[in-house]
Amino acid sequence: MKFSEDCRLCPRLANFLDEVKESHPGYHAKPVSPFGDDSPALLVVGLAPGMHGANRTGRPFTGDHAGILLYETLYKFGFSSQAASEKGDALVLKGCRITNAVKCLPPQNKPDNAEIRQCNAYLAQEIADLDRGSAILALGTIAHNAVLLALRLKAKDYPFGHGSIHDLPGGLGLHDSYHCSRYNTQTRRLTREMFEAVFENIGRMSACHTSTSG
Repeated sequence: MKFSEDCRLCPRLANFLDEVKESHPGYHAKPVSPFGDDSPALLVVGLAPGMHGANRTGRPFTGDHAGILLYETLYKFGFSSQAASEKGDALVLKGCRITNAVKCLPPQNKPDNAEIRQCNAYLAQEIADLDRGSAILALGTIAHNAVLLALRLKAKDYPFGHGSIHDLPGGLGLHDSYHCSRYNTQTRRLTREMFEAVFENIGRMSACHTSTSG
């Protein structure tokens, strides 16, 4: 299913965005499109747009705390042209694309299960477009489960765990990380070193696949 920022398939989310647009007329306040390379080797999957982040700027993980560590790490590992993402800048992602399990801002940052399922067709198409050997980075349990739902796989067969790596059908690799939210980074549930270790694993797996396929 092709994604559109005019999507209003989830009434609760569509109505909430209408309210947000009234109170914040300068905000994007629509479904947020994926951002990055059209043929990525790495697909980063988050939960949903943040109220004053992607919901404001229209770019995933841009404009609030959640994107700070993500973009700094993408830059360090060669996936981004710069270390910070700001609305209207010239940042380019290289071999990477960022999306969310749910494309609309949910009330209290909590989409319900029906909304996750409804939006999953978009994520399924994004994953179907990946080449064999590509990596998927799931930021948090909901993103992890959304990836499995998109591939019609059972969560019990692929349990979430920070730093876990799962081989998926089609030659894809699923890498798990705690979400880079303000809460997780400030409480040090997720440290910079922990997050970078996930990217080191992604790099090793990618190099392994390139060597094998070559």
